[in-house]
Amino acid sequence: MFSSSAGGKKAPPQQEMVQVVADRSDSGSSFWRGPPRDTPPPKKTTRDSNLVVGAAYSHADMLKFDSLKLSGSGSRPRTPPSASSGHDRPAANSPHKKTSSKGSVPPFKNYMSFLSNTNDDWTADDAEDMYANESDDGDDFGLPSLSNMKRRTKRRAELSRAQTDNGLDFDDGVGVVPRRRNSDSADIAIERPASQYPMPKKTEGKILRPQYKEILRDPANALHLISHPPIPPNAAPKEIDAINSRITRINKFKRLLQASTIPLPDLRALAWSGVPEEVRAMTWQLLLSYLPTSSERRVATLERKRKEYLDGVRQAFDKGGATSGPAGRGGRGLDEAIWHQISIDVPRTNPHIELYGYEATQRSLERILYVWAVRHPASGYVQGINDLVTPFWQVFLGTYITDPDIERGMDPGQLPRAVLDAVEADAFWCLTKLLDGIQDHYIVAQPGIQRQVSALRDLTARIDAGLAKHLENESVEFIQFSFRWMNCLLMREISVKNTIRMWDTYMAEEQGFSEFHLYVCAAFLVKWSDKLVKMDFQEIMMFLQSLPTRDWTEKDIELLLSEAYIWASLFKGSSAHLRGPETRAPSANFQL
Repeated sequence: MFSSSAGGKKAPPQQEMVQVVADRSDSGSSFWRGPPRDTPPPKKTTRDSNLVVGAAYSHADMLKFDSLKLSGSGSRPRTPPSASSGHDRPAANSPHKKTSSKGSVPPFKNYMSFLSNTNDDWTADDAEDMYANESDDGDDFGLPSLSNMKRRTKRRAELSRAQTDNGLDFDDGVGVVPRRRNSDSADIAIERPASQYPMPKKTEGKILRPQYKEILRDPANALHLISHPPIPPNAAPKEIDAINSRITRINKFKRLLQASTIPLPDLRALAWSGVPEEVRAMTWQLLLSYLPTSSERRVATLERKRKEYLDGVRQAFDKGGATSGPAGRGGRGLDEAIWHQISIDVPRTNPHIELYGYEATQRSLERILYVWAVRHPASGYVQGINDLVTPFWQVFLGTYITDPDIERGMDPGQLPRAVLDAVEADAFWCLTKLLDGIQDHYIVAQPGIQRQVSALRDLTARIDAGLAKHLENESVEFIQFSFRWMNCLLMREISVKNTIRMWDTYMAEEQGFSEFHLYVCAAFLVKWSDKLVKMDFQEIMMFLQSLPTRDWTEKDIELLLSEAYIWASLFKGSSAHLRGPETRAPSANFQL
């Protein structure tokens, strides 16, 4: 996604950023008449190879490393489309010296000047990697991980040279990397490498609920199928109490969800502390106002919304529309600019989870993201939205499977078409409900993210003045690390399962994604304060790029949410806690 200069002698030209949008306002279908937009879609122009298509931001635009130096060509690292596993990463050299960046990275006055002045190459010294044991988590948001980059570059180059002459693909330890097929076709699928999908063993196959047709008709029918395993005879008293407590909590949800008219305030209060997986899908759909609270309207509403989505998919992917549709849709009836970026990002979505490696999963996510993008031309598709759809898709799929662990051994392509259609449609509408509340995160100039990053900086100064001062002294701008936190709602920092638990609370809050998330980010940053204050600029950026949250459990998430609740209780609604001038030093003894 980045331009490069030959020989490292000439600075790369600053690239123009393009929103990936499509205009369906002239369509005869009511499906495409989305919410009113403040920003009209840009005029379609002929695509230029120098334009950055897809996201209106990149990690190179987020960061600036004046103290680092790239050996060789001086070109920026690229984030290539993943082949099948999504594990391949761009390569670069890794640092071994700890270089203080005091005075080397000037502070930026505002968001736009930051973006316009950080278009320089970031680089690393030639040396042994001091972060060799860390996982490589490079992506399009934040600082790409520098771990193992030099070693992987050398190894991949040697393997490639050794096997290219024999016409073989090479394996870099992650998996066989098939050669990219190039052609002059407008069909992006032809440009993809040959896909490789995981094959589950028959012994690992998950069991579809026999009553899935009743659940498709009305999710409340799944409540009758909830069963509780017997308590082991040798269970400890503490384990018995935990099992009984969980059964009691599930029964509380069942009583609410089986009511003829569900009281949403009571459901929100109960869901704040977490939703049992047996009732999570229906609870989320109610809290997002996708399902009506009246049981009499539920069946008809589901049938209508699912049909509306499927009709939209057929219209969006109608090949016959190429002759009469807008320019640039190619021979498949698709907007190629949107489809190109989505087809790159979907295979890279949760590549470490087997469920997202299956073809049926990836095709479903592509349809959801494409239809959402063409239905919301004010923002179009932006990288990061592909992450936000996965919790919905995973939770709703689990409703129809007897085994709660669907992340492995579960090929969705083996399920009935009606089940996949329902999961896909429900995920689309719930994603739409979520993004409706934070759509200013993704429109031109992304004012929502700018506002939240600024608020996080001010809030951190109130909560932990020492940490805020240290970050300022090290010339660390909050946009450099928290942009991804706001754009992806911390999904790049914690696992999908922990994200699902965190979203239980977000949905219980009336403004969970747009407001409460800010306090979660503040609690998340302050959590690492003791370590961060001992680091210099480069160490801070490396640490925040790869935070040690891999072993986090629901207990860690619940502790984080509790701390965020405290900060929200103290500061939310305060007249000045998020509006202080940037030049004023925050008071260490701040009192309400």
